[in-house]
Amino acid sequence: MQPRDFSLYGAVDLGARQAAAQRRQQTAESAGSAAPSDGSVIEVSEQTFNTDVVERSRTTPVIIDLWAEWCGPCKQLSPVLEKLAAEADGTWILAKVDVDANPQLAAALQVQSIPMVVAVIGGQLVDGFLGAMPEAQVRQWLGQVMGIAEKMGLVPPGTGDTEADGSTAPGEYDEADQIPPAFAEAREAMERGDLDAAASAFEQELAASPGDPIAKAGLAQVNLIRRVSSYDQARSRRDAAERPGDVQAQIAVADIDLASGRIEEAFDRLLGVVRRTSGEDRDRARVHLVSLFDILPPRDPRVTKARSTLSALLF
Repeated sequence: MQPRDFSLYGAVDLGARQAAAQRRQQTAESAGSAAPSDGSVIEVSEQTFNTDVVERSRTTPVIIDLWAEWCGPCKQLSPVLEKLAAEADGTWILAKVDVDANPQLAAALQVQSIPMVVAVIGGQLVDGFLGAMPEAQVRQWLGQVMGIAEKMGLVPPGTGDTEADGSTAPGEYDEADQIPPAFAEAREAMERGDLDAAASAFEQELAASPGDPIAKAGLAQVNLIRRVSSYDQARSRRDAAERPGDVQAQIAVADIDLASGRIEEAFDRLLGVVRRTSGEDRDRARVHLVSLFDILPPRDPRVTKARSTLSALLF
């Protein structure tokens, strides 16, 4: 499963635009559609591909189902994919592409026969499969895809930044809302310099709400402060300069840079280690880099850039 860069070139001709519009209208009017309406399955066109697939894949893996109305095997596979997408509950998103309505997109994805299923992770395409595979085999392939996403440190967002009714998504709090007690406790502990108590509060919140982005970022920040406070910064920089192959020395300076606001320098340092090393050293640098991603919002452009570079280096 080798991710590869890809892009959609050329203007979309008027015939393709008209076909896509007609197909979307037919889909919307079809009362017999079995696609879930909870956001786990989306219809994608040439016009929406970059936003709905490429950009979305930087925070959540996207599985692309390439199909056509006349394709019998497609009608066997699509319900399986839709069922698994609903079960995934946002862990990954299923993007359906009608190849007849989107010929240039099909060409960009090098579609030779359908059904064809591929994945996009961190803005890069991961090889998939052709034909209507049984559900068990589809699950196995999805497991491989999620394994790649795990190495990338991708954590699926909740239900988005803001709900349709304007309410705040899970993990975010309006100023008018009461801050959860664990967060208030952690903030107070940090203000008095008690990092152990702050970490404990965040850990308790994560135990109650695994994956809470605010608690996860808070704990990552506390752990960064803990590490940096234990470093002799001048010596750490000297060691890193003298021993470029010393993974721990490079990690220490990356921590110092990130804590000092030199975020891109921190990411680039560890990406350089991943590029130069292999085996345990490479994995150690990768794991630490991914842990630093947690400190920033998942959609921070510097995180997005570093994730894409990491994906290219790893796969």
